Amino acid sequence: MQEVFVLFYAFAKVGIFGFGGGHSIIPLIQVEVVSNYKWLTIGEFTDALAMANSLPGPITTKMSLLVGYKTAGITGALAGLLGLLFPSSILMLILTTFYLKYKDLAAVKGLLKGIRPVVIALLALVVYSIFPSSVNSWHTALIAVGAFCLIAFLNVHPALLIVGAAIVGMVFYR
Repeated sequence: MQEVFVLFYAFAKVGIFGFGGGHSIIPLIQVEVVSNYKWLTIGEFTDALAMANSLPGPITTKMSLLVGYKTAGITGALAGLLGLLFPSSILMLILTTFYLKYKDLAAVKGLLKGIRPVVIALLALVVYSIFPSSVNSWHTALIAVGAFCLIAFLNVHPALLIVGAAIVGMVFYR
């Protein structure tokens, strides 16, 4: 039962301190899950991230459910999800009230402008930390570069690339 409270607490920290949206919160989840509590190895975390990215919906909720379930079953999954969502939901309601009232103030505009580069740094950190376990040969590098180019320059939907990469993986990496 203690593990359930620890899961709630770990994901509540992520929910409170996670700024910038889904993918920018991944480093915070990684710290809690891999470094602090060792619920997953970096390889397991990378696999969980790949699975979560291949399904619809917010990535952080799927990660909290996966980690919670692996750690403490259904109860753990619920604790992780509630821990993630409760604090940020309450804070969002409060913030929305103030944002709608003060959004045109220079201080508020400056605050948001200052936070954006940190979000980019957090995203870069995720790529840096999972790169060695994800792109470990010339052909996986080719898949990564190809996927990036197809999304960035040809506007191919990411879901199509995920399905395509899954098929390539099943055929060539058994």
